[in-house]
Amino acid sequence: MKSAFSGWRYLWKSPDIRRKLLITLGILVIYRLAANVPVPGIDGDALVQLTSSLASTGTFFDFLDLLSGGTVSNFSLLSMGVYPYITAQIILQLLVPIIPPLQRRMEEDPRQGRKLQEKWTYYLAVPMAALSAIGQINIFNSYANQAQINQIVAFGFTGTLWLSSLATLLSMIAGTMFAIWLGELISEYGIRGQGLSLIIFAGIVARFPDNFASILSDEQNRWWLLLMMIVVIVATIFVIVYIQQGRRNVPVMYPGRRVGSRMSMPVKGTLPLMVNMSGMIPLIFASALLQFPAIIASYVANSDTEWLANLAVKTRDLFNGGSWLYWLLYFLMVVGFTFFYTDVIFAQQNYGDNLKKMGAQIPGVNRGAPTQKYLTKVQRRITLPGALFLGIVAVLPFLISLLLQGIGLSASSSAGLFLVSSAGLLIVVGVVRDTFMNIDAELKLHGYEDKLLVK
Repeated sequence: MKSAFSGWRYLWKSPDIRRKLLITLGILVIYRLAANVPVPGIDGDALVQLTSSLASTGTFFDFLDLLSGGTVSNFSLLSMGVYPYITAQIILQLLVPIIPPLQRRMEEDPRQGRKLQEKWTYYLAVPMAALSAIGQINIFNSYANQAQINQIVAFGFTGTLWLSSLATLLSMIAGTMFAIWLGELISEYGIRGQGLSLIIFAGIVARFPDNFASILSDEQNRWWLLLMMIVVIVATIFVIVYIQQGRRNVPVMYPGRRVGSRMSMPVKGTLPLMVNMSGMIPLIFASALLQFPAIIASYVANSDTEWLANLAVKTRDLFNGGSWLYWLLYFLMVVGFTFFYTDVIFAQQNYGDNLKKMGAQIPGVNRGAPTQKYLTKVQRRITLPGALFLGIVAVLPFLISLLLQGIGLSASSSAGLFLVSSAGLLIVVGVVRDTFMNIDAELKLHGYEDKLLVK
C-alpha cells in the first residue's frame, strides 16, 4: 500500500532546519523586546497626550508605525526600523546605471561589485538614519507645539541642549543599526535571505492584536467593521497573490547540442517576465519622498516669521496623509517609481547579451540589442497592471475611509483596518510566501521533499 505525505512533516525533525527556525524566532523576540525601549530624554506624559489627541487622524501616525514596526507610539529606540538601510539600498541601486564606473565594476566582477555596494549601503544608512531621526523629532515637537503640549524631546544643538540632543540622535541611529544587525543575523544563521523582511514582518504582525481590539472596541459598528475587514483582507490577498505570481512567458529558441557526430534539434523554451518585478520598493521609495516636505517644514514651523510658519504648518498638514492631494501624489509617484525601478533592474539583467552568449534567440527578433529592446518593450507593457495594482494598494486606506464615510461610519473607528488591508498586508503576504519557499528549498536540500513510501 502506498501513502503520500509531505516533506513539511519533517520540519521539526531536521536538526539544522530546527536550529535555524529557533534562531530566527529568538532574534525576533529580542527585536520586539528592544522595540519597547524608549529614546532617552523623552517626556512620556506629553507623548501619551499627543498620540491620544492625534488618534482621530490616524493615517499619519499609523503610517509611521508601519515603517517603524509599531514603535512610533512609544518613541522607541527602533522607531525608524530598518528603513534608512532600505532607502540607502534603493538609492545605490538607482545610482549604478547612472554612474559609469559603478556600472563597469558590476559588469566586470559582479561578486565584488555586490560586496562594494553592500559596504556603501551601510555607510549611507548612517546619515539617512540621522536625517530621519531629526525629522521625526521635529515633526513630533511641532505637533506637540500646535496641540499646546510640552515638547516630546528637548532637541537642539544650541546652548546647553547640544549634549542631550547628541545623545538622543546617536541612540536613535544606534537603534536602527541594531535592527539592521539583527536582520543580518537572521539572514546568516536563521532563514537565509529573509532577515530584514522578517524584521518588518514582525513589527506589522505585532500590531494585529491592537488593530483587532480597536475594531472590537467600537460596540456600535464592530460587526460592520469586522465584515469589511474580512472582505478587504481576503480580496486583497487574492489580488496580491494573483499579481505577484503573474508572468509573461516569452518564447525562446535554445541551440541544439552536439552528441557525437549528430546535432540535436533546437530546444523550445520560455523566458518568464514578472508583472510586478519591483515588489514593495516603489511604495517604500514614494512614501519616503513624501515625508521630506513634512520633515523640511518641521524645521521652520516655529519660525518667528509669521508667513513662513504658516506655510510650514500648511505644508506639514498637507503631507500628513489627511488630504486627497497627498493620496493622489502618492498614487502617481508609486506608479511612476514602479516603471522607473523596473526599467533600472531590467536593464541591469541585460537579457539581450546573455541570450546572445548562450546562442539563444527569440523567434523573429535579432540577437543582442534588438532582443533587449524587444524585451524591454514587453516588460513595460506588462508592468502597467502591476504599477496600477501597487498604486491602488497605496491609496487603499484613503478609499476605505471614503467608503466608511459614505455609509455613515467614521474613518477613525477603523484605524486598525488600514494597514492590515493595504501596504502592511502586501508585505506580510510577500514575506510569508518567500519564507515558505525558502523553508521548502531547505527541506528539499536535506532530502525531505515530497515522496511515496511503500509498505
